[in-house]
Amino acid sequence: MAKPIKKYIPENSDPVIEKFINCVMQAGKKATARRIFWDSMEIIKTRTKDAPLEVFNKAMLNVTPLVEVRPKRVGGSVYQVPIEVNPKRQQTLAIRWIIKAARDRKGMPMCQRLATELLEASTDQGAAFKKKQDVIRQAQANKAFAHLAR
Repeated sequence: MAKPIKKYIPENSDPVIEKFINCVMQAGKKATARRIFWDSMEIIKTRTKDAPLEVFNKAMLNVTPLVEVRPKRVGGSVYQVPIEVNPKRQQTLAIRWIIKAARDRKGMPMCQRLATELLEASTDQGAAFKKKQDVIRQAQANKAFAHLAR
């Protein structure tokens, strides 16, 4: 028997949450994306004593990159140049990495995968946080080419 359909209309519509839900959405199914997000918040509520939205915000903050490397062509060779990331792109990358890490997990419903990834990211663990660390490590390794950035 199918679950009863609940309308997930948040009382405090945070733009970051709405952006996150829009990025979770596939094939225009916004109600499904909204249900996945709020079900994962319920799972987080049962697994931890912190407020679920605080866990979400902490996870976003922990995954947000400050620098990234961009390819720059100079005289026939391509250098990976470390560049500071502007705030809008920081948010976009953090959302993208968390959702990709959750989708790459297998064997559970998406709301559980997302909840697990958010919990791990809020404690500086998980695949999304590892991706941020890899980007920072890459930027450190290519620090010598920072003078090529304009």
